[in-house]
Amino acid sequence: MKPTKDFLGFGLGLRPPHYEEILDDPTGPAARVDWFEILSENYLVPGGKPIHYLDQIRERYPLVMHGVSLSIGSVDPLDMGYLKDLKGLTERIEPEWISDHLCWTGFQGVNSHDLLPLPYTEESLTHVIDRVKTVQDFLGRQILLENPSSYVSFADSPIPEYEFLAEIAKRADCHILLDVNNIYVSAFNLEFDAHDYLAAIPTDRVRQIHLAGHSFEGSYIIDTHDREVIDPVWSLYGDALRLLGPVPTMIERDADIPPLAELVAELDHARTVAGAALAEAA
Repeated sequence: MKPTKDFLGFGLGLRPPHYEEILDDPTGPAARVDWFEILSENYLVPGGKPIHYLDQIRERYPLVMHGVSLSIGSVDPLDMGYLKDLKGLTERIEPEWISDHLCWTGFQGVNSHDLLPLPYTEESLTHVIDRVKTVQDFLGRQILLENPSSYVSFADSPIPEYEFLAEIAKRADCHILLDVNNIYVSAFNLEFDAHDYLAAIPTDRVRQIHLAGHSFEGSYIIDTHDREVIDPVWSLYGDALRLLGPVPTMIERDADIPPLAELVAELDHARTVAGAALAEAA
């Protein structure tokens, strides 16, 4: 499938080991990447090599921004300094969209540097919706929220995660970044049916899909982003597209990062899986 006005195609997470190859060898593996996703926090410091490379890559590829510091579920006030920096980067590179996670990361000004789970209650639902609206008003655009990978759940959490996420998208008028690997990880760890999750997600709200590898530890799975996507996640991805139709898809790799050519080969496999799933759905 080729990118179109409404379908951005297949992308990769932009990582420093690949900067120079992307720029120096545009007809090599990078030619098969339709767009790149950046980690927003890596480019919020003025000047330096990261933003130098980013400006050049932006001239050649569409970009999307993906953050880990919005802390949309925290009870701390929104960090307006962070939002100002985020808006400044947005104005500089004009991304296709901005995303972050359905989680909280800090309390009383202390950042845990982890994506922590929420209790899925009516109270927290109203709280998150209000904060999403505030963020979108400040940025002047809709955001995407990504479903988390979960390892524990709260005793008082009566709303299924997929209903919680769907209701936020509807009432805050935001979009969803559907991480298929995270669904697989959470379904295994918390013992629910991944297909029930897919079936409940509003198809008109999903704007991007994440794929990644994880670490299987026997009785639980950790979302590590340090290896290839496994076959059951590819299968779940195909099932997702049969429900959703074509959705821009990217592969995340944050540790043990291989050569660009290996990641592009995995991205080509995503194209193959997507093509087969969409043909079957048609």
